Amino acid sequence: MDKLNLTEEEWRNRLPPEQYHVLREGGTERAFTGKYNSNKADGVYFCAGCGAELFDSEEKYDSGSGWPSFTAPVDIDAVDELRDSSHGMIRTEVRCAKCEGHLGHVFPDGPGVGGLRYCMNSASLDFKPRDEAE
Repeated sequence: MDKLNLTEEEWRNRLPPEQYHVLREGGTERAFTGKYNSNKADGVYFCAGCGAELFDSEEKYDSGSGWPSFTAPVDIDAVDELRDSSHGMIRTEVRCAKCEGHLGHVFPDGPGVGGLRYCMNSASLDFKPRDEAE
């Protein structure tokens, strides 16, 4: 996958403040406030920073966590996973593989075959209904 490399000034000009905070500074939106937490529409979730395809609604479920949760990305190469030891916790951060934008974290407490919960920030995602995504 070709990387999208922009300067921080270009990112600031490209993204609204909340999306910049989440995607470029590793911020987190408050639980139950994101626009996609309760979204049940059929479609595809893309990176709000670069437009890369990340998650399919078929893998989305209500985890009760307050953030959109998925059992898997559309392709394992769509995301990068990094060790995150911030805030006194050991977690696995999930970033967009194309633009390295912070998406959220993955936890080993999800349903399904892989047992994973990709807990994402709505601010890091864009959603398109399936008929518009293809």
